[in-house]
Amino acid sequence: MLAAEMGERPREVFRHLVDAFLASGEPVGSRSLSQRLPHSLSPASIRNVMADLEAMGLLYAPHTSAGRVPTEKGLRLFVDGLLEIGELTPDERRTIEARVASTNRGIEDVLTQATLMLSGLSRCAGLVVAAKQDATLKHVEFVAVSPGKAMVIMVSEDGQVENRLIDTPLGLPVSALSEASNYLSARLRGRTLNVARSEIETELEGERAELDTLTAKIVSEGLATLAAPGGTERSAEEKVLIVRGQSHLLDTVEAQADLERVRTLFDDIERKNDLIRLLELATEGHGVRIFIGSENRLFSLSGSSIIAAPYANAQGKVIGVIGVLGPTRLNYARIIPMVDHTAKVVGRLLA
Repeated sequence: MLAAEMGERPREVFRHLVDAFLASGEPVGSRSLSQRLPHSLSPASIRNVMADLEAMGLLYAPHTSAGRVPTEKGLRLFVDGLLEIGELTPDERRTIEARVASTNRGIEDVLTQATLMLSGLSRCAGLVVAAKQDATLKHVEFVAVSPGKAMVIMVSEDGQVENRLIDTPLGLPVSALSEASNYLSARLRGRTLNVARSEIETELEGERAELDTLTAKIVSEGLATLAAPGGTERSAEEKVLIVRGQSHLLDTVEAQADLERVRTLFDDIERKNDLIRLLELATEGHGVRIFIGSENRLFSLSGSSIIAAPYANAQGKVIGVIGVLGPTRLNYARIIPMVDHTAKVVGRLLA
């Protein structure tokens, strides 16, 4: 059903009811609604309209309350057809730009600051999905561990250490491992593996490397193994998820039922791969995407919404998604432009 298909009176009653619910989080009764409507309608007339809206699956009465709240179907209808999206003020735009740009401009710093900023402004959880960044390397070393086996140890500039086992020819001299270590370390230091790999492979294939055949084979084997953790080629599509401000999701908890919902939501957040896949749906179109409650199975129990927008690099290629996660009773009109502008700012900074 489209909002335009509703009659004028039901549409106005419904819009004002949802506005009131999003502002207060409380069921909305006919008496309070009559005070909000621009034209005079008696509480009895409003109750009749609310009953019709309930029959259409757009409203329901929680517990024994005389008031009504929108269903997820009702929220979707409201967001798609009746929501009046606000505009950020020039001061709000400048604040977002200044706070996101206040880091030292490392990619992770920019993304973390953006999620913290969104979390603080929305009083919900801020989140971002980004391509996994290859670490800048500091040292590579080959160490013999048994006949026919050697360990490749890769140390990054930030102190991370990765180890891989490779096969080596039986009787390989220790000097070959040492030479391979020196060769790779000299070419990888201060660079990422992906950046340096093709250059080293070209050098090996062109026989420009001053290495004997055995040492060159060890270098080639080590490169292939380091580039393919777990035996598979490292994919540019590997993603990382950053979530900040989960504590805000507890700010409006007033009942045990709400507390249980938030616990369920925390469990949903822990299922990072599912959350990443959901967020990546936002890359399928331009602008902001909104996911409401059980429209996605991930939030079928917790009753939560995500407002997310993709951000792109200088070439216009989408490289990540940033957004806000909270209860379905979000301030959509305020958060949608906030997420949209933040995504544009992040894209400009990363470019």
